[in-house]
Amino acid sequence: MADRRGTLVIISGPSGVGKSTVEDRLLERPGFVRSVSATTRAPRPGEKHGVHYEFMNREAFLRAREEGLFLEWALVHDRDFYGTPRVQVEEKLARGLNVVRNIDVQGHAQVR
Repeated sequence: MADRRGTLVIISGPSGVGKSTVEDRLLERPGFVRSVSATTRAPRPGEKHGVHYEFMNREAFLRAREEGLFLEWALVHDRDFYGTPRVQVEEKLARGLNVVRNIDVQGHAQVR
């Protein structure tokens, strides 16, 4: 257990305002880590489970959503679900790490 609890840092805003740039700069600093999103979409070439995304089938995602296991979630382009796994974030915060999330405005409202 860490001496202090980490901070959840949400970076949110419209497309093109520089969210990814801010995220990248924060992740260069000691004590800042990325939260890995869960998704129902298929992995793209080179993507690894647990590194780029937590890849889930639709049924597992919907079950996790109903159980409240996501801090936030969204259906993107009426096709694929994306979400922030609650336990992953809580574990990192408990270890004193600052967790960085780059999410859309709707996701930010859910986390808040």
